[in-house]
Amino acid sequence: MGNPIIIPSILVSATASKLRSLFFVIALLLSGGSAFSADRVYQKPSDFIRGSLGEIPANKAIVLDATQQKAVRAILGKRYKTTSIRHWSVGKKTAFILEEIGKTEYITTGYVVSGGKISTVKVLVYRETHGWEVARPAFTKQFEGAQLKGGNQLSRAAKNIAGATLSVRALTKLARLALYLDSIK
Repeated sequence: MGNPIIIPSILVSATASKLRSLFFVIALLLSGGSAFSADRVYQKPSDFIRGSLGEIPANKAIVLDATQQKAVRAILGKRYKTTSIRHWSVGKKTAFILEEIGKTEYITTGYVVSGGKISTVKVLVYRETHGWEVARPAFTKQFEGAQLKGGNQLSRAAKNIAGATLSVRALTKLARLALYLDSIK
């Protein structure tokens, strides 16, 4: 019989450490880990506007004055990223393309408001790694028919989704914002 090969323990632990590291890198890549952003484009904004309004009318802008900015800050809990917000209108329908941060990334969402009520909500681009379930029609339909009541609150609450709490809050805030913007346009 041959002599057994003696491997110094420092080499074994270094090899085990490298294998563990490799395993975690592979697991992170396969799980879509939060270190990587994955934009999910569900619909282009122009297609949303055309589909919702039947055409793409000329856009108009709401330029928020100081009082309106204060109201927007109360709705969102912070300033909106711009003081000029575009919208598109045909008849009594108005479409807004709005963005809000879920946990760390913007969620681009289209809202159509008609007669002071939300008629359509569609997540257009979802950039977060978790919480994409808010883009499902079963979730977004909860906003249909919602309107603003006292304190700029929605007349109906959206049900939370486990693991998507921040995304749910973002879409709820944007729904309130769309209704407020429609009231001042």
